[in-house]
Amino acid sequence: MDALRIEGNGPLTGNIKVSGSKNAALPLMASVLLTDQHVTFRNLPHLADITTMTKLLAGMGVEVFRDYDLGHATFNAAGLSTIEAPYDMVRRMRASILVLGPLLARHGRARVSLPGGCAIGTRPVDLH
Repeated sequence: MDALRIEGNGPLTGNIKVSGSKNAALPLMASVLLTDQHVTFRNLPHLADITTMTKLLAGMGVEVFRDYDLGHATFNAAGLSTIEAPYDMVRRMRASILVLGPLLARHGRARVSLPGGCAIGTRPVDLH
């Protein structure tokens, strides 16, 4: 980990940009299935798993508006059209299991295949 050595007794001032966290963003993105209101997230990291979750939600009927330059995304699940997560997205990412809870809460039932996305061998889905 990088470190900063600060010498002197003056006040510190300035700004730093803190990047978004994939492991925080993915469960939040799945939570949009709980409401039919617009939900906006800022500072989403530009990563493959974020894009996959966006496509998974869109494949279920969620409207998605993304600004890749700013890292913002707005979701609206009012048009959620299915209780089944599309397998072609689920097989790509382990975190796709995260849509199971919100679907159950909203509709009382859900259908999500066992997720894929792990090239290093068998891993449980409850690591986070």
